[in-house]
Amino acid sequence: MGGLRSAAEPFVASGPSGVAVRTRLKHLTPGDEQVLHLVGAHLGSLAAKDLKVRCRDGLDHSGESWAVRKRELTPLSSSRWAGSITKATHDQWALARRCHLAHIQNLEAGVRTIEDRLSPPVGQKGTRKAPGGYRSAREWHAKSRRLRVLEDRLTAARADREAGIVHVVRGGKRLARTRHHLEAAGLTESAWRGRWEAERWFCQADGESGKRYGNETIRVSPDGEVSIKLPAPLAHLSNAPHGRYVLADRVAFAHRGGEWADRVAADRAVAYRIHYDTGRTRWYLTASWQIPPTPTLPIETALAHGVIGVDMNADHLAAWRLDTHGNPTGSPRRFCYDLTGTAEHRDAQIRHALTRLLHWAHACGVKAVAVEDLDFAAEKTREKHGRRKRFRQLVSGMPTGKLRARLASMADQTGIAVIAVDPAHTSRWGAQHWQRPLTSTTRKTTRHDAAAVAIGRRAQGHPIRRRTTPPPQHRSDAVGHRTVQARPGALGREGTRPRVPGPRTRSVRAGRGANAGNQNAQHRPGRSAEHGFWQQDSLPLSP
Repeated sequence: MGGLRSAAEPFVASGPSGVAVRTRLKHLTPGDEQVLHLVGAHLGSLAAKDLKVRCRDGLDHSGESWAVRKRELTPLSSSRWAGSITKATHDQWALARRCHLAHIQNLEAGVRTIEDRLSPPVGQKGTRKAPGGYRSAREWHAKSRRLRVLEDRLTAARADREAGIVHVVRGGKRLARTRHHLEAAGLTESAWRGRWEAERWFCQADGESGKRYGNETIRVSPDGEVSIKLPAPLAHLSNAPHGRYVLADRVAFAHRGGEWADRVAADRAVAYRIHYDTGRTRWYLTASWQIPPTPTLPIETALAHGVIGVDMNADHLAAWRLDTHGNPTGSPRRFCYDLTGTAEHRDAQIRHALTRLLHWAHACGVKAVAVEDLDFAAEKTREKHGRRKRFRQLVSGMPTGKLRARLASMADQTGIAVIAVDPAHTSRWGAQHWQRPLTSTTRKTTRHDAAAVAIGRRAQGHPIRRRTTPPPQHRSDAVGHRTVQARPGALGREGTRPRVPGPRTRSVRAGRGANAGNQNAQHRPGRSAEHGFWQQDSLPLSP
């Protein structure tokens, strides 16, 4: 036990700081679609040029260079369009910078793993604390060559980071690579070209409080009328005063429509984005705004009515309700989802599972849900698990970050707190201490159900280990030594008390000698009563 790291304290996750809702532009005329195509393509070309300038500046970027870029874009669009483009460029460069750092950390983890496995002799078995050597000389040689490749990549990546160089592909690197594998992707060149151009379009505008309906560039009125401020080269296409173009469609937001209407009526900032889905051939409008974060409840207040422990797996969420004392009540629940298919399908599956989980928590009257604070950044490397390709794909496919973000956002609307706990040893200790005791003839407890109990107990501050079962009352110690929780370092806390060797003396009570288990040895006059008929001798007569 001394070699295990100490688990971090559980904490209440903070709520969302922003809202984004989406609706479809259904009744667009061919003229509306043509204008949207032209606006998106024109602003997209300006955004690509601005991103090129920003990447060229690197670490020498300053507020003055930002102002210069904005002044150059203003005659070709407008001052507000230029502000949206430069801000989006800055955000994209910062995201690429963070991804570059994550790539360096991934390379460093791979280099450390290979070096640790190259140092021991070939064929040496590993332990829990140290990895073993490679299984053959051939594998050792291949990994030594790969180590040199990773070191070269790491050196180049560190040099790029010090120089402020980032690698960004507007439209996505995956889609760019698909151009060379059209048959495998099932696309024609024209279909790929349409997707590529649509992904590189730019038609989004930040909100501005105090302006009409919260946005001067893309304006949506309370009755759903959508109008766009056209860039200067396309001003001749306007159908409304002041160089604006009004779409024929009227929109409405089904989700959070009341909040959006209140903000628009009060002229508070709302950001909009118009984008085209080439797969469905549909246009969508996304509205987003910032909200003040919900004050975080004290963890004691959140746990006042118990907690629901949730264990996330590749295809389902295992949940179990615990009372205030850390005891599992009722039966475990399982919320399944399918993470195959497109990103939209996976996201919908996660939302559906979390919705059912929160509805169950609300029905139980529980105000807290405990989840693991998972981060598989160090587990996704190719060097971590070697040939276990299926396991690496399984870990990479688990949307831990998206699930935490979705759960925090959805739980904030229901008044349920999300408690993040340290994931260390929850599955192992849950299966060791809770799986068998919670299994009965009518209920089969899985390892994931037991892990949910362990997660809930850790959120409540209880140890995961169960109290040992007291011995029967007929034993001489009369259950006195197991009425409290055994300490983690107590030897044999899960078993029976050790027998004391040696003859039976006054210091060793009855039933604790070397022959304590031999019933015949305990009955000195003859056989034991369990194996035959026992008759008491008559009392001697007095003379």
